[in-house]
Amino acid sequence: MIRCLRAAALLLLAACAGGASSPSPAAVGDAVADDLLSRQDFMLYRVGEVEALHYAEAAAIYGAARLAGKTGDMARLDALTARWRRTKDENVPNTENHVDANLVGIVPLELFIQTGDPALLAEGLRLADGQWAATGEDGLTVQARWWIDDVWMIGALQVAAFRATGEKKYLDRAARTAAAYVDKLQQPNGLFHHGPEAPFFWGRGNGWVAAGLAEVLSELPEDHADYDALAGGYRRMTAALLAHQGDSGMWRQLIDDPASWEESSATAMFAYAFAVGVRRGLLEKGPYRQAYRKAWRALNARLDGEGRLAGVVVGTGQSKEASYYFDRPVVDGDFHGQAPMLWLAAELLEAK
Repeated sequence: MIRCLRAAALLLLAACAGGASSPSPAAVGDAVADDLLSRQDFMLYRVGEVEALHYAEAAAIYGAARLAGKTGDMARLDALTARWRRTKDENVPNTENHVDANLVGIVPLELFIQTGDPALLAEGLRLADGQWAATGEDGLTVQARWWIDDVWMIGALQVAAFRATGEKKYLDRAARTAAAYVDKLQQPNGLFHHGPEAPFFWGRGNGWVAAGLAEVLSELPEDHADYDALAGGYRRMTAALLAHQGDSGMWRQLIDDPASWEESSATAMFAYAFAVGVRRGLLEKGPYRQAYRKAWRALNARLDGEGRLAGVVVGTGQSKEASYYFDRPVVDGDFHGQAPMLWLAAELLEAK
């Protein structure tokens, strides 16, 4: 009955999304979190020798836990903790040998922050420290692939470990990695190519960068050695993104290509990055606040009554052909889109 009432409320909120009213972050976030908890099966990641809970589901649980912490919803935190513990009880594997597998540690770390359970802290730190068990000559973890996704996959995990412990080494790891990626991969226009062999400004790939930089800068003090490089790269990127936001409030699958279609996960990630920047005083309030509010309304118009976000591109590898990006399937309710909707809802509550 409660789920049905929430679904009905969400439909009403979505109906007014195009008007002056802004849908409630708490109500929308609750609906998206309820959808997560309603899914019996886990989303799994199996690529070669890597097996784990899928990073997209981990990112969604993390977002739901942050949201529940801000609303004081202990019942939902208990349910999210139970879902995490099911991965242990049901022997969901984690090879802990890849950036996407270690990222899963963000879940127990955030749950520890919200609940104080020391067992969760130990689980999360094992994965955060394991990510840096081996480093290269550049001082970065060997899990760094120079894929733009890594700015969030590494940065968010290490920042979560910092938030959980207050230990500066975790923040230093996150900042060092993000600064290296900005230096090596950011293009003159402020955006990031999907990869060395993929000279396209793919939406969600850039979303991982924008959200990752926002996570690191949300904690990084201004006197840190990497602060200026990161703040500069972040501002160059957000300025470029602001210029490419569509009249609808959405961003596109290929950010700078007006012929490509509007995509939801990238839009949610960019809106989240803008909202963090405005709250932290990194971005000018007027244009960036207007932009993320416009995106929030557009995204809510794409939510169904069950809290599932439409228009999310499936997992996307790198390609030398633009047609590959144009032809990728689009689905509803994929965790790649559900996760940043939860981050954004939590951040909007923080901004209030």
